[in-house]
Amino acid sequence: MTKKILIVDDEKFIRETLGSYLGRKGYEVYDAENCEDAIKIVKEKVPHIVLLDIRMPDHDGVEVLKRIKEVNKDIGVIMVTGVTDTAIAEKCMELGAFDYITKPISLEYLEECLSAKFLDFYK
Repeated sequence: MTKKILIVDDEKFIRETLGSYLGRKGYEVYDAENCEDAIKIVKEKVPHIVLLDIRMPDHDGVEVLKRIKEVNKDIGVIMVTGVTDTAIAEKCMELGAFDYITKPISLEYLEECLSAKFLDFYK
């Protein structure tokens, strides 16, 4: 089974960098720069995991997390942000996010998060 990941970030560089890295690791990667594109991809492609930026110009990532979980509660969502905010992190986890990571993203830590979530899928 191909492991599918959606990267949602308004920063093109982030989407391209993560997409290239994850593609080389064998993941099928999709990307979206805004909320509406992200929800469309979630419905059409049904990714296993979404890397979701919390702060985007068109929507708050917390609201996007809620919408993703309404579409499919089984999709693993890892929240990504450039700002450390414990209250937002706690809120995201309460709403069903799998993890919360800060920018600059440690690719090693990201791999650990992805591996843990995919192990969860195959239980």
